[in-house]
Amino acid sequence: MKSIWKSNYQNNEIKIINSWFKGEKLYVNDILQDEKISLVSSTLTGHILGKDNQKINIKANLGGFFSVECSLYVNDEKIEIIKIV
Repeated sequence: MKSIWKSNYQNNEIKIINSWFKGEKLYVNDILQDEKISLVSSTLTGHILGKDNQKINIKANLGGFFSVECSLYVNDEKIEIIKIV
């Protein structure tokens, strides 16, 4: 089973993919920034570039037993994310 979540932050597309067999992946503008293989929960980290090429931190938390849920944080602020698959 595969789940995909997407969000947009300052014109940057953030995508998180969870797959039972290929693990979890975090993409920013279609560039892979982090990946992990975990059975129960996982934290993915990455960044986007803001003004003056300053790094803005991204963190995605995935977890659950019967269904996988995802939370997205940009600079420690929770950001709305939409599950598309």
